[in-house]
Amino acid sequence: MIANEVAKNWILLNNEIMIKHDEEYSLHKDKEAVRAYFLEHVNKNTVFFYTLKEKIDYLIEHNYYINFYEWFTFEEMEQVYNYVHAKKFRFQSFMAAFKFFQSYALRDDSGEKFLERYEDRVVAVSLFLAREEGIQKAIEYAEIMINQEYQPATPTFLNAGKKRSGELVSCFLDEIGDNLNGIGYAVDSAMKLSSIGGGVSFNISKIRARGEAIKGVDGRAGGVLPIMKIMEDTFSYANQLGQRPGAGAVYLNIFHADIEEFLDCKKINVDEKVRIKSLSIGIIVPDKFMEMAEKDEPCYLIYPHTVMQEYGKYLDDMDMDKMYDELITNPNVKKKKVNARHLLVRIAQIQKESGYPYIFFKENANRAHALNGVGQVKFSNLCTEIMQVSEVSDIEIYGKDDTIRYGISCNLGSLNIATVMDNKRIKEAVKTATRALTVVTDVTDIEMVPSIAKANRELHSVGLGAMNLHGYLAKSFIMYESTEALDFANTFFMMMNYYSLEASMEIAKERGKTFVGFEKSAYADGTYFDKYTSQDYIPTTDKVKELFDGVHVPTTQDWENLKAQVQEHGIYHAYRMAIAPNQSTSYIMNATASVMPVVDIIEVREYGDSTTYYPMPYLTNDNYFYFKSAYDMDQFKVLKLISVIQRHIDQGVSTILHTNSKDTTRDLAKYYIYGHKLGLKSLYYTRTRKSTVEECISCSA
Repeated sequence: MIANEVAKNWILLNNEIMIKHDEEYSLHKDKEAVRAYFLEHVNKNTVFFYTLKEKIDYLIEHNYYINFYEWFTFEEMEQVYNYVHAKKFRFQSFMAAFKFFQSYALRDDSGEKFLERYEDRVVAVSLFLAREEGIQKAIEYAEIMINQEYQPATPTFLNAGKKRSGELVSCFLDEIGDNLNGIGYAVDSAMKLSSIGGGVSFNISKIRARGEAIKGVDGRAGGVLPIMKIMEDTFSYANQLGQRPGAGAVYLNIFHADIEEFLDCKKINVDEKVRIKSLSIGIIVPDKFMEMAEKDEPCYLIYPHTVMQEYGKYLDDMDMDKMYDELITNPNVKKKKVNARHLLVRIAQIQKESGYPYIFFKENANRAHALNGVGQVKFSNLCTEIMQVSEVSDIEIYGKDDTIRYGISCNLGSLNIATVMDNKRIKEAVKTATRALTVVTDVTDIEMVPSIAKANRELHSVGLGAMNLHGYLAKSFIMYESTEALDFANTFFMMMNYYSLEASMEIAKERGKTFVGFEKSAYADGTYFDKYTSQDYIPTTDKVKELFDGVHVPTTQDWENLKAQVQEHGIYHAYRMAIAPNQSTSYIMNATASVMPVVDIIEVREYGDSTTYYPMPYLTNDNYFYFKSAYDMDQFKVLKLISVIQRHIDQGVSTILHTNSKDTTRDLAKYYIYGHKLGLKSLYYTRTRKSTVEECISCSA
């Protein structure tokens, strides 16, 4: 922790950012704060070694690092260290340095002294990832990290190379079957995954509704709420060594008869017996519901166990466009009537109160799903960007005759759009990052949860994302809501898609191995490529053409060639891209988080009894107005930009709505309908700014 007597200088320097001279902020003070932080805190609390050999040997012998000598000679490791140090890396903001040393740098067993600088962490991660591939690959991994072109997600960046480490993957999803064994398996999985640092999401849509029959006796089922209570307690108990609570989410299909009480659990004034405090909730919304809400038609909520009894199939697995009318006219299927639009407004009201629920547009996700021949996407994760095939497992007593099907695991990492563009290394960064993520998938085996292990083993899913979109646009004097922003996103994310596909094809070719089910996918039959072989995605505006000057933008012919190669060799990964919120790692990367607009132009953070200020990356007094707050933006334009990105991402994009207190629930409902029509697959939180200041921050400055 920061001692008060030495904190003053760098905190004070950081605070001097807010002192104005001639109406301009003193942004240079942040660099002075970084220097003071190193001189007065980091350097004084770092363990120094006389030689690199002494350092490596000490870290290995004292069980801080794995034994890298099993894969590399000292001379080879020295090569990577020399390469990284030659880059002369410097943190670009106080927040970046502070976040790294507080959350990521390796400390000694006392917790008082630092054993790593940023360069050391980069080298350790690179050596770990390249241990089966050789030193040249380690240098390639080190290059994209020290250039800050690519950032692995927290679990990988924090743990890779350490002897006493957690898992490298921390995103897991699974379905819960409608029986005690299935529920027990889910609770057991939640506890195990939570204890290793995992965030876990469950689809509870198959659970019978409150009042349904158990063993033929009506009125006995407790519904989904008791399951949620158990899950909430499970995540609370199985925390990460007491350092932070477990994190979980549950998703429920909007046609499920318990949907109203499911939503009410997040109301502020609800009875404590119903209230769910720490568990996140999401709703699964088929097209059929959105159609009825838009037309202001009545809607029927359906009791899922009666569907299973009548059809031998789960309600959640049915195509509601095809089955809805039959279900509501079948007298053996129990249902209750609500107004669809009123239910949508109710969702909006609860979102304004709590930020929840997340919204997953099921048909949008499956319409663009390349693995429809393998199975459906049913729900999403804690941050609404993971969208993969899943199937409920049949769990019998004590593991006898279990049928284990697909859960979901995904490891993540993000490109820094600004550095990748500045260095004109989109191709190199995407392909190297894809290989880095592949290593993590290959070495991960969550055998404690068989359904998760099966998915990872057979599908090799990864999630390459991106950060710093708003930062790069502002740096380039482009407004986030502009036509140029749409043009840039359309080309950049097409290129990410192209090169991640090419990398996956090359890995499949090298290994002679594809993901299981490739032959049933839209990649194998070639239909996935239709939208790319029928039209170009080259920049159309002059400003964006300049940004891509000197960079080869894949053409329709390039896509034709890639299509032929994929059909011949296959691809290794069932899923390749997902854009996560990545708030924590974005600080270190001097990047705006994810692809969303910034909330504050200068972010205010509280640490203990100190206030610190974080100017947005690349902020100058010249481009200040390009860092318009998300709260002051037209949310329809924001959704439009996200939809352009989404068309190139095979999984999802974590999309936050930013509203003001004057926005009504009707306004929110319009955003849902518009986002759905644009083809968005999900909506994450809704954030509401209280109306304490009427004018926008830019103007008030």
